[in-house]
Amino acid sequence: MMKKPTGGAKPRIILTASDHQKLTVLANAASSTMPDIAAELAEELDRAHVLSKGRHSVDTVFMGCEVDFRDDMTGRVQTVTLVYPNEADISKGRISVLTPIGTALIGLPVGKSIDWTTRTGESKRLTVLQVREPAAAEPKPA
Repeated sequence: MMKKPTGGAKPRIILTASDHQKLTVLANAASSTMPDIAAELAEELDRAHVLSKGRHSVDTVFMGCEVDFRDDMTGRVQTVTLVYPNEADISKGRISVLTPIGTALIGLPVGKSIDWTTRTGESKRLTVLQVREPAAAEPKPA
């Protein structure tokens, strides 16, 4: 028997105007092929505080950022980069926003926790520990 998340109000999330716009298009496009996750993403977008164009919150998970988070059930800390589906590569720690964990992370401020459900129905809770700008691409040797 799976434990449901303890529930309660979800934490406030913050999105850039650009991320909000692009993710809205993505959620609409995915609604026919991935209805559950698209609906979850749309729900997150609906409750997001959207910053004015050109503004960006440095301590909040945004598209392309590197984020350290803790699985509050196991204590395990992971570092991932949140990306669009076409850029996802789990072997490189690049997770799609169109995954349950990606949708849980988007817009979450450092120090905040959120309950989310895996694709297998398992309830999890994560806490954002740190957010960093994307690492610059390594220069290619000459």
